[in-house]
Amino acid sequence: MVVETDLSDGDVDRIFHALAAATRRDILRRTIEDEQSVSALAREYDMSFAAVQKHVAVLESAGLVVKRAEGRERLVRADPTMIARARALLARYEEMWRSRISRLDALLAAESKAPGSAADAASDTAENPNEKDD
Repeated sequence: MVVETDLSDGDVDRIFHALAAATRRDILRRTIEDEQSVSALAREYDMSFAAVQKHVAVLESAGLVVKRAEGRERLVRADPTMIARARALLARYEEMWRSRISRLDALLAAESKAPGSAADAASDTAENPNEKDD
């Protein structure tokens, strides 16, 4: 199962790793809405400042957020370009799986309509439960 993208395998791995944690998804959501300092982000979680910094670093490594210095503060904002690329990747996976499921549905529907199919045999048994196979 290969999905063509303009992202490298390493990029894709970093994106999925970054999005695997609920805290990182929440940080991403919050920084999409507004640029925030790491300190402001850390106040919202029951974890150390250092732990929040590590979560931000994972998001930054994946390219999903950009961090910049302003005085003594480190401000974090989501990177809409990388989010769009990740969204396009997920859309391609969705399209691929929908196509596969549609083909499987069509195959199963054709098989159930074919004479002598398993569905016909099940139907015959249900109609004549007292008949025995010889």
